[in-house]
Order: sequence, then C-alpha cells, then structure tokens
Amino acid sequence: MITAEPASGPIAETEPGRFREFRTNALWLWRYYTQFMRLAIITQFQYRAANYFYMIGMIAEPVVYLVVWSTIARTNGGSVGGFTPGTFAAYYIVWTLVRNINIVFTPFGWEQRIKDGELSGLLLQPIHPIHRDLAFFAGWKVIVIILWLPIAAALTLIFHPSLSPTVWQCVVFFLALWGAYLIRSMFLWALGLISLWTTRVSAIFQAYFMAELLLSGRLVPLTLMPKWARSLAGVLPFQSTFGFPITALTGPITDAQLWHGLLTQLWWIVVGGLIVKLMWRRGIRRFASVGG
Repeated sequence: MITAEPASGPIAETEPGRFREFRTNALWLWRYYTQFMRLAIITQFQYRAANYFYMIGMIAEPVVYLVVWSTIARTNGGSVGGFTPGTFAAYYIVWTLVRNINIVFTPFGWEQRIKDGELSGLLLQPIHPIHRDLAFFAGWKVIVIILWLPIAAALTLIFHPSLSPTVWQCVVFFLALWGAYLIRSMFLWALGLISLWTTRVSAIFQAYFMAELLLSGRLVPLTLMPKWARSLAGVLPFQSTFGFPITALTGPITDAQLWHGLLTQLWWIVVGGLIVKLMWRRGIRRFASVGG
C-alpha cells in the first residue's frame, strides 16, 4: 500500500530492494521467454514441411475415433450419450489442436539427456532448465496453430461438425489450451526426473501414459465413460489437459463449469510446479556427470 509518508525501520529499507530484485528477475525472465520462443519459431519454421507431415500423421488417431463413434451413433438412432455424428466431429477436430498443444518434452528424453551429457550443460546456465523447455515448446505452438488451421478446415468440410461456441467459451478455450500445456509440461517433467534415481523407468512412463489415455478424454469423451472412471478422472490431472479444453469449446458446458475447469487447471499447475521443485532439489543431488 502506498502512503503519504515513508515508513521507517528495517522493513522500509528492505522492501524496495526486494521489489526491485523481483521486478528485475521478472523482466529478465520475460525477455528470456520471448527470445527463446522467437528462436523456436524461426527454427521450426525452417522445418515446416516436416512439422506439417508430422501433424498430418497424427490425424489418423482422432479420425479413427471419429469414424467409429459416428458409426455407433448412427446405428443407435443418431446419438450416443447425447453425442451426434456432428458433435463427435466437433469434439475430435478440436481434439487435434489440443493434442498438438499438449506435446511437451517427453520423459523418455530425460534418459538421453542424462546419457549424452546435455543435462550437465543445462546446469551451467543461470536459469532453471524447465524454463528452456517451456519457452521452446511454447514457441513451437505458434507454428502448430498456424499449420493446424488448414487441417481443421479440411476436416470440417469432410465431417461437418456441429460447433457453435459463445465468445466466453472461445476465451476460456484459449486459456485452457495454455493451462493444459503447463499442466502436462509440469507432470511429464516431474516424471522424467525419476531418471535421476533409476535408469529403468520405461514401465512407469508407459503406465502413466496408459492412465492418461483412458482418463483424460483423449480416447473417448469422459461423459461416455463409466461412473467410476469419471470419478477417478475428477481427482487426477488428465482431464484438465484434454477433456476440459475440448469441452470448453464444443460444449455442452455451463459458465460455472467453465470457471471450475479454469480453477482446477490453476490448482494442477501449482501442484505440478511444487512436485517439480521438490523432485529437482532432491534428485539433482544424486546426479553425477563424468567427462573427459
């Protein structure tokens, strides 16, 4: 709070300095993110053809889901659990963007990162390595969104989705995309840090990804899942990374559910950040690098 007269005592002497330090660090971090994101955009734009074919290859998964569920809906009188072929089309077309936004540094990369000595180099930099990954993949998403637009247009012409979001839904969808990106980044980063304790982590990674596939809304909309699965999904972070962002745009969803979804994402971002912080502090003490 700003007062007319300056305060006195040790607090008055230290607070301005702390504020200046925070402001300086925040500005430095902002510049780091913007510059590294710009570098990622330039780099990925040079490989735009490879990126495009990669994205086209990823279309196979949602198209299979879409065709299967649309067929089931038609054979059951035109809908399944409130989903028509048109709403299934909307769900899985939006799914393609959410899936690409959710691509982050894989836990499997940690094994190679440690083996090749890359982590040793990252430790020499005056910033936590997670910022490098967050900034780079965030910059890549700009290219992803640009490349996704014509793909979405083509899928729309083929499958005729039923999609009529409100302005508020569009705003929440944009925020939810980046919330999902941060949540998945934090939890996969934490999962990768297990490599600092053991080199045999593939089974753990696979179990995590299987749980995510079943309980996130990636395989099938969660409203079509059994009640026990929906209850379990409600206490895990997976739904906030896939199901919620998709449903935020495609509906049906109320304003209260939109707010609840955003607050839930914020909760999981904080929880994921704390897990990463704890695991990093303990795991890095075990890390040893040998070079010659």
